[in-house]
Amino acid sequence: MRRRRGRPLDGWLVIDKPSGVTSTQMVGRAKRIFDAQKVGHGGTLDPLATGLLPLAFGAATKTVPYIMDGTKIYRFTLKLGEARDSDDADGNVTEVSDVRPTDDELRAALPALTGDIMQVPPVFSALKVAGERSYDMAREGRAPELPPRPARVDRFELIERPDADTAIFEVESGKGVYMRALARDVALACGTVGHITALRRLRVGPFTEADAIVLDKIVLNDDNPHASPELLRPVSTALADIPAVALTKDEAVSLLHGQALSLVDLMDRLPQIDNEDAPIRAMEGGRVLGLCRREDGFLRPARIL
Repeated sequence: MRRRRGRPLDGWLVIDKPSGVTSTQMVGRAKRIFDAQKVGHGGTLDPLATGLLPLAFGAATKTVPYIMDGTKIYRFTLKLGEARDSDDADGNVTEVSDVRPTDDELRAALPALTGDIMQVPPVFSALKVAGERSYDMAREGRAPELPPRPARVDRFELIERPDADTAIFEVESGKGVYMRALARDVALACGTVGHITALRRLRVGPFTEADAIVLDKIVLNDDNPHASPELLRPVSTALADIPAVALTKDEAVSLLHGQALSLVDLMDRLPQIDNEDAPIRAMEGGRVLGLCRREDGFLRPARIL
């Protein structure tokens, strides 16, 4: 069997993505810089967008779903009075309006776009329609009719109004929420049109801007042709905001062998969680063993690391 090229590195690298490049391109750059065998990302950012893009190396790819399920915070700039086919500044103008809502009118539109909502994704998205990417169809002049999808928006605030044409918002949401669609829908709710001109992701799960590095600032030379693995954070970092249960050595051995543990024996140690289906991080001392779920009176392993 052919050996996979690159080093077998495990861990997370949180980068500050610049505007004008895709998330996939950033994955490729990181793979080359670190000479890594396997790299993936924890949630796509649009080419126009900047901010946090967590990159998973090796075994960290097993924890990507938990990063993508985590809370995300975005800040975006809405340009009012001009709609674009991509719902951002990279698209073509499709409609204009002279209506400029007041701050109060913008704020009044936000409650209807907060909580559990139904959202129509932008046609320039990676969603598949009959096996084709929606953005490919849109570029070919065959923009599909995308049905509304459930989305969860926990916080939606107007934080700045530089001028009548511009409004800046901050959003806290779960996975699968399109900021371009939120910007489009705020404008429509106020009787006008609009699109995003700037978008920045400030948080992804446990990762914040304080954790991010600029990939292009990693210095390489003849003595160090590849980036140091010491720049990577432990695989378990991605699970830091998941409630934990402490296990004994014997319990840990059982769990690692795929055996379920009785919840009765763990009752005094289990975290208080409202959602019975939420994952629980299994710990032995300072070591993360994996993720478990409660089921039929037992704590069952869901993902062992």
